[in-house]
Amino acid sequence: MFTELHRDQMLLAHTLLQWPYPGGKAHVEEIVIHAANGDLGGALERTYLYLARVQAEQAHAEAAAKLLERWTMGIPAESAKAPLSIGETAQLLGVTIDMLRNWERNGLIEVPRDPHNGYRRYGAAEISRLRVIRTLSRAGYSQMALLRTLLQVDRGAVSDLRHALDTPGPNEDIVTITDQWRTTLSQVEQRVQKALALVERMIQEYT
Repeated sequence: MFTELHRDQMLLAHTLLQWPYPGGKAHVEEIVIHAANGDLGGALERTYLYLARVQAEQAHAEAAAKLLERWTMGIPAESAKAPLSIGETAQLLGVTIDMLRNWERNGLIEVPRDPHNGYRRYGAAEISRLRVIRTLSRAGYSQMALLRTLLQVDRGAVSDLRHALDTPGPNEDIVTITDQWRTTLSQVEQRVQKALALVERMIQEYT
């Protein structure tokens, strides 16, 4: 026999158990399990914590977008220095050599070569661009989102870059959630806010 409490427990699960899960699915499962076990106080506490995690992801994405805007304004993100090798650049940025090669292979950056030996040489301009790429990647934006935005920057169109980061182009046949990361995070926050209101109502009605 299903009661109204069971209905609300299932509604909570349906609201929260939708991919993606910023911060990890385990946090969402904890909320649902505590509510299912009748520990509504524990569910409320964990919902607030999960909301904070989602909002932290939003802040991270926002900070990365601000760095992008700052860079496109011509404000350098790197002081002038002698060109570095690919290994030195990877060490400086805290990434792997394979990541640098992958970003270049996927069109996010063009790296000049030493005319004498053909080795990649990363100057201040390349390292500044790589810092932006790394920050956006770590903030959750997809490579496709980065590519369409950086191509726009390279064309000299530096206005409304947040729209470019969040809006797949008509030629993008396959669109993933991280291609629209800012919109996705906003939708997740709305779901968590809805879950929070539901848990608070459940506490009022069933305890």
